Amino acid sequence: MGLREDLDRFREVGERRREDLQEFIRYGDLGGSDPDSIKVPIKVVDLPEFAYDPRDRGGVGQGQGGTPDVGQPVGQPQPGDDGDEEGEDGDPGDEAGEHEYYEMDPEEFAEELDEELGLDLEPKGKEVVEEVEGDFTELTRAGPNSTLDFERLFKQGLKRKLAMDFDEEFVREAMRVAGATPGDVFRWCRGENVLVSRAWVEDQWDTIPEDERGRWASFEEMAENVERTTTLERIRREGLREVPFRREDERYRHPEVIEETEKNVVVVNIRDVSGSMREQKRELVERTFTPLDWYLTGKYDRAEFVYIAHDAEAWEVERGDFFGIRSGGGTRISSAYELAAEILEERYPWNEWNRYVFAAGDSENSSNDTRENVVPLMQEIPANLHAYVETQPGGTAINATHAEEVERAFDEGDGVVVAYVSDPADVTDAIYDILSTEDES
Repeated sequence: MGLREDLDRFREVGERRREDLQEFIRYGDLGGSDPDSIKVPIKVVDLPEFAYDPRDRGGVGQGQGGTPDVGQPVGQPQPGDDGDEEGEDGDPGDEAGEHEYYEMDPEEFAEELDEELGLDLEPKGKEVVEEVEGDFTELTRAGPNSTLDFERLFKQGLKRKLAMDFDEEFVREAMRVAGATPGDVFRWCRGENVLVSRAWVEDQWDTIPEDERGRWASFEEMAENVERTTTLERIRREGLREVPFRREDERYRHPEVIEETEKNVVVVNIRDVSGSMREQKRELVERTFTPLDWYLTGKYDRAEFVYIAHDAEAWEVERGDFFGIRSGGGTRISSAYELAAEILEERYPWNEWNRYVFAAGDSENSSNDTRENVVPLMQEIPANLHAYVETQPGGTAINATHAEEVERAFDEGDGVVVAYVSDPADVTDAIYDILSTEDES
């Protein structure tokens, strides 16, 4: 088999594994996994290999003494031909094959889900865990001589020289113009963009012999007959004799202080446990929330989870109890958000933790609670993402309006998403809707 065929086959294996992952999320037994190890049932795809036909044993119908026994199938493997003798291991059903599950950690699960759903969620660093020294890129005006940025000092001095330098011989020729005074020479030079100071002209005035004054009838005649050289031409000819350094140009290098941040996340899972949340609805909540927990565990350095159950009142529970609780009370969803706000404020400050608040139920709520209480609370609780998952097998009930009210209250880009799950086939789409909203925001 050629390389291209091998690559195509391995690509097929990867595609089949992602299909298995999607089927597992929708219909699989989630209870076999835990937060650190996710066991996904897979359909094994064996790569092709050569195998000898057990019938190819050197003859047809060989029996005792070379004569076939009565009733012996001709050309069929006989007991003992393929490891089926009595006492030999391998009886069917003794133990499960090791290939029945593919075990992955949350990081790999997150990568596979990103690949399957086309996501690109980049976690944000929050809590500062330490400050470390980076490269010497910070500059200050004071410091030890060993950290002086001499390259910068030299460049600043060189810029100043190029900006202030002038052709001294050209200016001295201007002093030889008939009837000119130091003031006349200074003003003419400035008009010609020769950056000479008046003090320099006056200092050099007496160096011109009297018999040389009047050599030129005018500045214009002098300029036409005397070649003016540029600073660069003079540096090439004479070299760089001096660079005008100044103390204000001095800068000293210090190491950049880098804050190392940890990507922390807290996920608040809220579930309606009132009497209307029967087994099928609870299962849909578990199928949606569990992969989300795995995904965020794989994405962040440190992940913590809070589980809140509510009917008309709310209380914090352990994960092991979260998906199975059912009470006989009514429903007031705002009670869960009130508790969530309290827990987040006390234990997970917004400046140190990424926050996700996921709620689920059948959209039934007490009168006006969504509009008057839940929506304002969602607006007040800072979070990367708020999500509500409606689990209503068979479609939304007449009095189940919570999801629609939340959806109407928030605009796209507000960091709020509503997903509808009526059967397991909707779970993957719901997860995509939730995570893609965070990805976009």
